Order: sequence, then structure tokens, then C-alpha cells
Amino acid sequence: MEMASGSSFLRTLAIIILSYYLFKFLMRIFAPIIMQKAVNKMQEKMQEQFKQQQEQQNKTSQPEHSIPKEKKVVGDYIDYEELK
Repeated sequence: MEMASGSSFLRTLAIIILSYYLFKFLMRIFAPIIMQKAVNKMQEKMQEQFKQQQEQQNKTSQPEHSIPKEKKVVGDYIDYEELK
């Protein structure tokens, strides 16, 4: 096994630190844009679901071809009491 020299260690450490700060800088720029797109997409999905629910409620509450049913006359209702 070979030992790493001090200069290669410092170079690797500098690359890691620079990568970290570059990532941090880019996230400050792009994170708000990404979050805004995610929020807009979620809002569109919720509006679509709301519209579907409204359409379903309208279909179930107002039948299109409702025919009024005639009541059958079967006579008077008689309430019987039990005798002991």
C-alpha cells in the first residue's frame, strides 16, 4: 500500500469543499424555482380532483332521465294493537 502524499490529500479536500459550496450556491438559485413548480403541479392536481368530485356530485344529485313514479293505492293503513 502506498501512502498518499500531503499535496494530493489537500487537493482532494479542496475539491470536496469547493463542490459543497458550489452545490450550496446552486441550490439557493434553483431551489425556489423547483419548489414553485412542485407547488403549481400539486395545485393543478387538486383542482382537477375537485372538478371530478363536482361532476360526480352533479351526476348523482340530478338524474338525467327521471320518470315520476305513480304511487299505488292499496288502501288505508291500520295500526293493530296487541291484546294480552
